[in-house]
Amino acid sequence: MRIGLVCPYAYDVPGGVQFHVRDLAEYFIAQGHEVSVLAPIDDDTRPQPAYVTSCGRSVPVRYNGSVARLTFGPVTSSRVSRWLEEGDFDVLHLHEPVTPSASVMALWASSEPVVATFHTSNIRSRAMHAANPLLRPSTEKIRARIAVSEEARGTVRRHLGGDAYIIPNGVDIRRFAPDGAVTRWTGTPERPTLAFLGRIDEPRKGLAVIVAAMPAILDALPGARLIVAGPGEVEEIAGRLDPRVRAATEFLGAVSEEDKVALLRCADLYVAPHTGGESFGIVLVEAMASGAPVLASDLKAFTAVLGPAPAGQTFPVGDAAALSRAVIDLVASPEERARLRELGLRRARSFDWSVVAERVMAVYETVIEGADNSPVEPSLRAGLLSRLRWPVRGEA
Repeated sequence: MRIGLVCPYAYDVPGGVQFHVRDLAEYFIAQGHEVSVLAPIDDDTRPQPAYVTSCGRSVPVRYNGSVARLTFGPVTSSRVSRWLEEGDFDVLHLHEPVTPSASVMALWASSEPVVATFHTSNIRSRAMHAANPLLRPSTEKIRARIAVSEEARGTVRRHLGGDAYIIPNGVDIRRFAPDGAVTRWTGTPERPTLAFLGRIDEPRKGLAVIVAAMPAILDALPGARLIVAGPGEVEEIAGRLDPRVRAATEFLGAVSEEDKVALLRCADLYVAPHTGGESFGIVLVEAMASGAPVLASDLKAFTAVLGPAPAGQTFPVGDAAALSRAVIDLVASPEERARLRELGLRRARSFDWSVVAERVMAVYETVIEGADNSPVEPSLRAGLLSRLRWPVRGEA
């Protein structure tokens, strides 16, 4: 099958959608399919995989509590049209198809069967609401919609109408599997390691919540270390910290994939104090796959990932006191952390690409079976749903 994937965000800038597109492309290539990815590329001097085509440089745009790097304009439009013409794809898979970037342009220009994945949870998006009349004629080209979570599905329903199949983000769990290696981040009973991953200058990632919890944590666990991995202005954040908290905190900045895996593998506890704007929670899956016990805020997207067992503990969003109590209790109970570790490892297998990509392929095949450009018909949908059964609230 010839598959075209479009990523609206700068492909060479780390991000959840970019990693999703990359991993899906490489999984399908390994299965023998012909795959091409179109995306903005900011650094054209850095080699990219042969399957990636640049549609131009991006510009930073504030979006959904973050900064998205998007591209648009006549040069991008021309490159999109040329890529579609040369690709002659059996199916075109757009990610974030209403984000004003390459995905929208590919949707406007497409004649292939279109599948769209919606990653964003943004129920009150004024931009999407205002753009809906302009986008609706193009979104009618979409033959099947995928949402990575119930929250992303709600965004689709509210702003675009209709529905979407829920297929979550995927993780190559083999890459994260615990290996027992000791690193400088490996914790001890006297010096437990708490790990945080996320942009430190994005308030919704919740660094301020765990920082506020640290004094109480250090009162009970004087040797505790907080390892913070993620880009942002470290000096500005660090300068505002209580001296005792600063001494217990190590800022790594942006880390390689290898270092991220190593940190998660050796963390005594992975803490996700995010405060909102999350449609899924891929880092929770990565932590579980690495064997790190998970403590997360009780966002709906996170509780869905953890499942009904659940495979991690939660605390009320933004509640630093509850976070500190949970950390202290979990660090004091190796048995409970071991239980969460085993539940997490088992739960993570549900999100392996071998499971997720099969569901995406089921959508492709069903869409291609259709003879016209209408959405997936009920006669086809029944067979598709039998292959897409997914525990929205999860099964451990």
